[in-house]
Amino acid sequence: MIVKMKHLDLLCVAATKDATLKALRDLGAVHLDLAAAQGAELAAAKGEAADAENVVRLILKARETGDSVGKRPHSVKQVLEFEAERVELKAAMEELKREIRIYEPYGDFDPALAQSLLDRGIDLSKVATLPEKLPTRRLGTMKREEERTQNRINILTAQIAGTDEAPILKHYPDLKDKIEFEAAREIMAVQGGVAAISGWIAEKSADALREACKTNGWGVLLRDPASGEMPPTLIEPPKLFRPVKALFDGLGIAPAYTEADVSVPFMCYFSVFFAMLVGDGAYGAIFLAATLYVWWKTRERRSPLAKSWLVMLTVFSAATVVWGILSNTWFGAAIPCCRNWPTVKWLADPSYKNMMLLCFTIGVSHLMLARIWNGICLLPDSTSVAQFGWAGVLFFMYLVTNSIVGIFPGIPGWAFAVFGVSLVAVFGFSVKPCELKEKGAELGMLPLNIMSALGDIISYVRLFAVGLASVKVAENFNSMATGLVSSGNAAWLNCIMAVAMVLILVLGHALNLAMAGLSILVHAVRLNTLEFSNHKGVSWSGYAFKPFKKN
Repeated sequence: MIVKMKHLDLLCVAATKDATLKALRDLGAVHLDLAAAQGAELAAAKGEAADAENVVRLILKARETGDSVGKRPHSVKQVLEFEAERVELKAAMEELKREIRIYEPYGDFDPALAQSLLDRGIDLSKVATLPEKLPTRRLGTMKREEERTQNRINILTAQIAGTDEAPILKHYPDLKDKIEFEAAREIMAVQGGVAAISGWIAEKSADALREACKTNGWGVLLRDPASGEMPPTLIEPPKLFRPVKALFDGLGIAPAYTEADVSVPFMCYFSVFFAMLVGDGAYGAIFLAATLYVWWKTRERRSPLAKSWLVMLTVFSAATVVWGILSNTWFGAAIPCCRNWPTVKWLADPSYKNMMLLCFTIGVSHLMLARIWNGICLLPDSTSVAQFGWAGVLFFMYLVTNSIVGIFPGIPGWAFAVFGVSLVAVFGFSVKPCELKEKGAELGMLPLNIMSALGDIISYVRLFAVGLASVKVAENFNSMATGLVSSGNAAWLNCIMAVAMVLILVLGHALNLAMAGLSILVHAVRLNTLEFSNHKGVSWSGYAFKPFKKN
């Protein structure tokens, strides 16, 4: 569900502004709009954090050279000074190299002596070739300076590479807290002896805020969101499905406050999409093994966010293994003893009609769920009838889709009756008579929306197409690899070919795994956030509730 929000206006004595913000941060229940904050103190805090990030990048980059002088606790300021000197020396080195390239063809001569002889009118062209412009120093002096400069650059690089980044990383959350605190100070208005700040708080946390007001002597006004206001969205799915919040945060999406929490169907269907798009039980086993290994490695110290991701990956990987069992697909090959299993034989239909039927069935169930859910939520409002009508339209389009591709021989007569009743429900109840003036244009779009429902169902065939492509790629790599070894080859050649075969299998399946991951990001996310969400009425235009608290 989406947690109900209250808008708050909080007043305090201006002299206690900082103490009030610290107490609010300790409470950790108030969402503040910090994006609008500006100011010198905030800019300085952001600059400090940026410097810390830059220093860590410099340390890691310097270590790529392989040279260091051991871990030393250099400060951020020291590392930046090292880098500034190194940049200056590198620029000087480039200029020095340019000079050396110019004067190296003329050899190591003394330019002062040459200039003295020329000033006396002595023609040196018969004994030496000189540049049109004499250098300011000898070539040997330039090369010695180049060597000294390079040595100093190497020393600075080693100093940077040898810096212990652990203290910097440990202090980084404090810098992020400082940025947020300074931003909160900027948006907290002061008028005379009073300071005020506005924000949002979950309705369930209102009592804790009132207690804090009594303790700290604050004044507070709590009210429901006004028309046109967009509160932040705080999702609280059932405990079993709570990890999906990490996926929403990772994708940077949140439903609007007035929309629905679709966490449960999102995670359920995403698991199915994940399994079918990867399409191979062995790949799922690899994902599962890697996930379980991370579970074990982080058993002593694991953040809630990491735990959420691990739970999701465990579920998605296990679903892929189950799909591999049902389809008997392992690294693009089949286990011979499992070929006659009912699910394997059904899914292995040479015409692929059964696989397409499965995809269309998953699709229509996904979209009908959205419409029926809408209808139940709108009861007893008359517009709920239109949502149930949309479910009927989707079912008819499901029959049409299966008829088009030859899965069903035709559309049964009773289906047209269902479609007719559904159309009456959609056109008759989508807009109330009193709303015709404002929303009458929506009725004109209904024919197009009904036709697009057919495309929405057809789009679920991507589950079959992408999964099949993954399997075919795996099969081709297997064929390419196994074709290298032949009984007609010499033993030494077969040994070489065996090594090549292993390389092809490893690299080929690794590439296929990477492509499977990309297809999940593209297709599994799309089917949930576009097709399903369009029918459910979720625009993902909200922003997540992020309370003002310590990192």
